[in-house]
Amino acid sequence: MDYLEYGYFGLFTACFLAATILPFASEGALLLFLAAGFDPTVSLIVAASGNTLGGLTNYLLGLIGNPKRINSLFSSPKRHAKFEGLVKRYGYWLGLVSWLPIVGDPLTILLGFFRVKFMPFLILMVLAKLLRYSLIIFIWNS
Repeated sequence: MDYLEYGYFGLFTACFLAATILPFASEGALLLFLAAGFDPTVSLIVAASGNTLGGLTNYLLGLIGNPKRINSLFSSPKRHAKFEGLVKRYGYWLGLVSWLPIVGDPLTILLGFFRVKFMPFLILMVLAKLLRYSLIIFIWNS
C-alpha cells in the first residue's frame, strides 16, 4: 500500500497499524511523509493520534479479551506472576514505554488485561508518543 497516496489519512493508518501487533515501523512512515514535504506539525499530530488509537485498541483488547488467550502470552505461571508484579509496581506509568518497538504493543494489551487506571495511562501514552515523534521531526529538521 502506498500510504503517501492517501495523504495524512495514509500516515494515520500507517501509525495506527504500527501500534497494533503488526510488525510495522511508524517512524519510517513518518520520515517518508516528511521527505515528501508534508507539514511537520500536522504530521506530528496525525502520527501521534493514529499511534495512540492503535495503542488504545490494544488496551481494549486486553480489557475485553479472552483471559485464557491473553494468559497464553505469558507461557508459564511464573512469567504471568512476573508481569503482574511489574504492572502492580509501575501501573499506568508503563504507558510511558508504550512507544518502544517490540515490547510496547504487547505491553498495552497487558495494561488493559491487568486493568490499570485508564486516564493516567492514556495521558502518559499520548505524551510518550508525542515526544517520540517530536524527536524524529526535530532530528529530521536539524
